[in-house]
Amino acid sequence: MRAPSATVYRLTTRWGFDAPLDAVWNAIVDAEHWSTWWPGMDCVTLEPGDAQGLGALRRYTCRGALPLHLRFNARVTDISPQQRIEGRACGDLVGMGRCRLGHAQGQTTVCFDWQVHTTGVWLNRLAPLTRPLLRWNHDQLMRAGGRGLERLLARSAAGSTVKKESV
Repeated sequence: MRAPSATVYRLTTRWGFDAPLDAVWNAIVDAEHWSTWWPGMDCVTLEPGDAQGLGALRRYTCRGALPLHLRFNARVTDISPQQRIEGRACGDLVGMGRCRLGHAQGQTTVCFDWQVHTTGVWLNRLAPLTRPLLRWNHDQLMRAGGRGLERLLARSAAGSTVKKESV
């Protein structure tokens, strides 16, 4: 059964950082610690997957600016270190998510793509009215994540600079 078009979301977010690719990658793949830098995102690992994280199953809880919690489980279905992570979600959101990373001229880019539909009865019934609010809420959550990761990377860079200077 296909989800009604009003409940289907195709969401893309792009972040850019003046930071090394490995530092950004390490923060992205360490989902259990997102809550330390990404306001509104919580994650618990249910199954760790292999050494690279392939097959990992995690439970996410997302809280944006609206008084709304979305909970879903996601399993990592594909991973190319420092390039891409893909997963399938089920729960309040069902579908596919992808995170792609790139690096050029000192700039690391992160692109999140989500193709999901909502499953909550009230969300789906009110979708024609709430769709713009949910998109806005998603954008607020993602902006908070980008700012949080930027702060984390700046702290990490400052710490590595201090260490290099003291050697």
